[in-house]
Amino acid sequence: MAAVLLLSFASGLPFNLTGFTLQAWMTHSGLDIKTIGLFSLVAFPYILKFLWAPVLDRYLPPLLGRRRGWILIYQLSLAVCIGVMGYCSPVKAPYVLGGVALLVAFLSASQDIVFDAYRVDVIPPSERALAVAATTFGYRAAATFAGAVLVLIAAELEHVVSSEIAWRSAFLMISALMVATTFATFWAPEPAVPGRPPSTLADAVWLPLVDLVSRKGAVGFLLLVPLYKFGDAFALSLYTTFMLRGVGFSLQELAIAGKLNMTLSSMVGVALGGIAYMRWGMFRSLFIFGIGQALTNLLYMWLALAGKKLWLLVLATSLDNGIGGMGQAAFVAFLVSQCNPNFSATQYALLSAATAIPRTVSGWIAGHVVAAIGWADFFVVTFLTALPGLLLLLVFRRRINELAAADAAKG
Repeated sequence: MAAVLLLSFASGLPFNLTGFTLQAWMTHSGLDIKTIGLFSLVAFPYILKFLWAPVLDRYLPPLLGRRRGWILIYQLSLAVCIGVMGYCSPVKAPYVLGGVALLVAFLSASQDIVFDAYRVDVIPPSERALAVAATTFGYRAAATFAGAVLVLIAAELEHVVSSEIAWRSAFLMISALMVATTFATFWAPEPAVPGRPPSTLADAVWLPLVDLVSRKGAVGFLLLVPLYKFGDAFALSLYTTFMLRGVGFSLQELAIAGKLNMTLSSMVGVALGGIAYMRWGMFRSLFIFGIGQALTNLLYMWLALAGKKLWLLVLATSLDNGIGGMGQAAFVAFLVSQCNPNFSATQYALLSAATAIPRTVSGWIAGHVVAAIGWADFFVVTFLTALPGLLLLLVFRRRINELAAADAAKG
């Protein structure tokens, strides 16, 4: 469990660099909202990562085993590319920055593939809820450090050095931290019962798909994966721009009251969600938390109408991310229950890529929706987009309960 916590920190460290941090950097540099929305598409590797996941299931690196060896390769590659990203400029060469950010997203998504597979392989079913909490704690802490803390450091450094040097120094600090995470990879244990690699690359591509789609209720489950968190992802797709430009908070206010608070709320939420999941079961947890995720989107509508109120920023962010963390605990446990250890990298990559579809494409869509109807009405739309996932849960309630019972029987 300690290894899962530490490796999840390594997995989460690059995530916000191509999301919140890049968005804050471009907004602070004066780029228009449509361009900012367009650059949210650099996160597309998180959707497409299932395309190269079979390679990671099939082939073994020369050291540290089937999972840890790949994790080490991606950690070192990320350290280099994050450092290069700090030397780019959103004003002088925005598309060069976008290209490097795309490479960082690719490497980050690849590291996620192998870490998720490692977690599936090393954690028994009876400890999945606890593993989700450990993963979220580590991932969120790292993502916030590379997001809110990085932005805060860059903002403070601008008082003594140029903006270019301030942002570069912040990125180089994250690069150095990425190197430090390799020690956790060397220390982490191998799974007690590792899965068997597919014998050929063709099998690594084909067998995971056959295994997933041949199950009862497969079509409904595959639709549920992107829809369950769609409304939540849509509402947060332009969170940074909304707080900075739509409401008027400063970078410092957003970093502390927004992103740091977001992380703490998510951590508390996922811990409570893990406890509730063990008591309530799969369906009840997913449904109750799904309702909460939809309703908390309306808090941002309230903030858009009320204007700049720091207490309301804290309230909206705390409740939205706290309940979102509860939903995440239940949802990740649901995803892990779908994976076969023999090709856990490919199957979890497929499922998690589907969950990344809303987060990746919604930023581009949101930029146009906000430009057309304004921030307050936009958050009403995000509430409505959460409803199809809840309806699908009700339709497949019986099958979800059967899956939970079968999973519990495995121990």
